[in-house]
Amino acid sequence: MMTAQKTNVSVNFSQSVDFSKYDELAAKTIEDIQSRAGKSGQFLNWINELQNIQLNNINALYELCQNAKKGGYTDLAILGIGGSRHTTESMVKMLGCDKNIHFYSSVDPISFKRFSDGLNLDKTMFLVVSKSGGTLETTTAYNSAKALMQKYLNKNDVSERFIGMTDASSEKSKLRRLVEAGELSGSGFVHDDVGGRFSILDDATLFTLFWAGYSKEEVSALLKSSLEAQKIYMSKDINSNPAMKMAIFNVEAKANGKNRHFVEYFGDAFMGTTLWEKQLKNESLKARISTDTNVGPGYLHYNAEADLDVNNKDSFFTFVYVKTDDKTTNAVLSGVVNAYSNMHPVSVIEIDNLDLTTIAQFIELKHFETLYTGNLLRRKENNVTSLSEALPEVLQPNVEIYKKEVKKALAD
Repeated sequence: MMTAQKTNVSVNFSQSVDFSKYDELAAKTIEDIQSRAGKSGQFLNWINELQNIQLNNINALYELCQNAKKGGYTDLAILGIGGSRHTTESMVKMLGCDKNIHFYSSVDPISFKRFSDGLNLDKTMFLVVSKSGGTLETTTAYNSAKALMQKYLNKNDVSERFIGMTDASSEKSKLRRLVEAGELSGSGFVHDDVGGRFSILDDATLFTLFWAGYSKEEVSALLKSSLEAQKIYMSKDINSNPAMKMAIFNVEAKANGKNRHFVEYFGDAFMGTTLWEKQLKNESLKARISTDTNVGPGYLHYNAEADLDVNNKDSFFTFVYVKTDDKTTNAVLSGVVNAYSNMHPVSVIEIDNLDLTTIAQFIELKHFETLYTGNLLRRKENNVTSLSEALPEVLQPNVEIYKKEVKKALAD
């Protein structure tokens, strides 16, 4: 295999890719993104901006968390959907600190009863996460949780059990208005111009890391590692930019008729990451490349038969795992990668460990791989977005189609 760059997160490819033919397109892609980063309405404030905001915000978030735990609360129930959930869930599950952290996104009563039955209500604080503060699923969950606690505590004012993460503006956010009215005891922010699927370093995740016992110094190291990784992934030298190499691999696969990208994670630590990457890729790349994710080795017993069928002509694969000395694990990984490489384009991401600073590198690799893939695909079609508009890769207008139908149904 051909190695792209060896850091704490290394990327390899099963087949030779002529990266040099993308020199010009890659340089234009990176210049485009650099020119937009930090500008209002571009939804790219996760590049450089958010990390620096959070480095200055650490003390306030830490204090918010410590105050929330003063009642002896040990468990955190996070109510949110999409990026408001998957970003934080991916982080805490990779770290293995999710024992007392619970996530809920559903709307139906059966799901809420099963979720609430699993909580120790004497020890649970609720974290409500929504940029607009009006997301139907999150609003429904909050109302259900509030009613639950009112009944359990036999009182109307249960504000001490709820923290909100939402837009700073009460004009924009219904949840902010509830915070200001005293219905929730404290709040942080869902920052502007970031975008849910890119918001893994926003207040909700950092608050949750503090809840799980991480120190201000450790979270600061996470943010600084993210900034350093971004420098690597915005290099115009393709040979030293693994994110661009991953994007070119994806674009080449698409050019060769491969429209379905399967990202296969190995290890239960990635149970949350699969959901985050699926959202990240499918909302960003739309139908240009369809992305699915799985956790191995279990998926092999329901997917390999189709994956390795001679009639499978439209798939390509990325395997992600943590480096190990375990003989059995390495045998499975080697055998699977070899078998798939004999039939399909394959890339491999090897992560040295799952500490905060390495996870930061991995997160940024995925962010930039996604952004570059979409940009390159469009540039190959001479479809270049004006600087007066946000990139399609950070928007999700099609999501509004089903939401409008839901609103119609609710109004009937």
